[in-house]
Amino acid sequence: MEKIITALKERKKPATRLAKNSKLFKTILNAITEKKGENIVSLDLRKIDEAVSDFFILCEAGSHIQIKAISDNIEESVRLECGEKPYHIESGPHWTLVDYVNIVVHIFDREHRKFYNLESLWADGVRAEHK
Repeated sequence: MEKIITALKERKKPATRLAKNSKLFKTILNAITEKKGENIVSLDLRKIDEAVSDFFILCEAGSHIQIKAISDNIEESVRLECGEKPYHIESGPHWTLVDYVNIVVHIFDREHRKFYNLESLWADGVRAEHK
């Protein structure tokens, strides 16, 4: 976890802001949905000065195999639809982070999502649930 926090703090904040209706945002949500990600939530962090990105997108997966499938699908879909590659990917058996600078995606197993509880850490952000 410390490694991820350090990597996020070391990068520069994006110069331009993204909107929720951006192609990148929609592509990421579609990629998660295609691989049956659950409890998908976005946190709009644009009004928080200390935020490292415009949005966090969080979801859950039932296994480490599904975490990998979701991560891979996000990476491939964004590359094909938006022509972008992730700035950074941090992966492990319980949580994978895919960083597109303006949007950081967190894919958790259920237990670790509850443990890290990022939604409460960034409670000042505007929370939206996605189906």
